[in-house]
Amino acid sequence: MAKTVKFEIEKEVKHSIRYKEIPEDDSPPIVGSIYVQKWFAGDAKELVITIEKVESKPEASS
Repeated sequence: MAKTVKFEIEKEVKHSIRYKEIPEDDSPPIVGSIYVQKWFAGDAKELVITIEKVESKPEASS
């Protein structure tokens, strides 16, 4: 299952920008805050990230 999470700029630090999650429907945050390097973020005020859970396969018994 994949989930798309929106972030808005919170503050700039030396080499990166901290973005805070914008929770949907009064639900608790999934990620919270993230730091993105300035060279990638550029002047983006918002980011959208898609997260996908990968189910682990059961180990084969010997």
